[in-house]
Amino acid sequence: MNLPMQKHQQLLLLITLVAIIMVWPKVYSQESTATEQARFTIAFGSCNKQYKPQPLWEDIMKQDPDLFIWTGDNIYADTADMQQFKKAYDQQLQNPGYQKLLQTTPVIGVWDDHDYGKNDAGAEWKMKQESQQLFLDFFAVDEDDERRDRAGIYTSKIIEKPGGSIKIILLDTRYFRSPLVRDRQSGKRYQPTTDPSATVLGATQWQWLAKEIANNYSDFMIIVSSIQYLSGEHEFESWSNFPKERNKMMALLEKHKARNVIFLSGDRHISEFSVYQPDGLSYPLVDFTSSGLTHDYTDFTGESNRHRVGKVIAIPSFGLLKFDLTTYQVTMEMRGKDNLLLQSYRKTYPK
Repeated sequence: MNLPMQKHQQLLLLITLVAIIMVWPKVYSQESTATEQARFTIAFGSCNKQYKPQPLWEDIMKQDPDLFIWTGDNIYADTADMQQFKKAYDQQLQNPGYQKLLQTTPVIGVWDDHDYGKNDAGAEWKMKQESQQLFLDFFAVDEDDERRDRAGIYTSKIIEKPGGSIKIILLDTRYFRSPLVRDRQSGKRYQPTTDPSATVLGATQWQWLAKEIANNYSDFMIIVSSIQYLSGEHEFESWSNFPKERNKMMALLEKHKARNVIFLSGDRHISEFSVYQPDGLSYPLVDFTSSGLTHDYTDFTGESNRHRVGKVIAIPSFGLLKFDLTTYQVTMEMRGKDNLLLQSYRKTYPK
């Protein structure tokens, strides 16, 4: 008497299983697509001698970045001879590893002193107009781009993803920067200036930056500065050499309640995470320094940085930022040869 009923139940179960099997790949595909749309990976690096071996490009490409950002010293030119300057850029463009990166990944960036033309140079550099054009050529910037006709390489870019957006602000910390002040007493290289008119960005760039921050709608904002913003107890270049300018940046971020700002920097031939919690922001600022791609600070024995989290990495490396725009989590990594994970820092930001 129960046999027909059992067969009926078995048939219903079979139909249900078939339906699940047919629908599951589509559901899984939709979930996988949504997850991918919420992720974005940025690789970045600095301090790259075009005439040295560059073993990290393959490792960078294995991370499948959506974008690569140069954070300065993209080549080492250090010359007023623009023909030699161009040869240095050409040598970098001909590097096989870098060529592969250019074929698969968008590349943007800023300059620092060695690809500006002179070590530690600022506004006084006599060949800055010429070197600016070579810099723009290196990045294949269109001839009608506004940077071709104005002073400075600063610009911004918004990355739009279905899951959210990331704004990238590329600062020029060279073209307008006031002279550094030599430290004649302690024997160190530089000391903070007391000149109230001294500047890092110059009036025009500051006006531009204020608008960029005030009008931002993106979920994250990456500020690319060739020199370190938070770390400043060392004797080398940093925003701390211009305390008024450093405070001005902080005040600007706090005034506009800037969303989820992360600084990227280079210059130092070391890599480190610096973290600071401003009173006016609901999250800590991170200055992620990644330097260098081809060489390191071989004589590094240690230096103070009250904002440092973790340790100093003093071997060639590159930086990664892995964004999850659904959870607002960012995983920041320093990686070396063979993609060795050297150090990481993870932060979930407010929505």
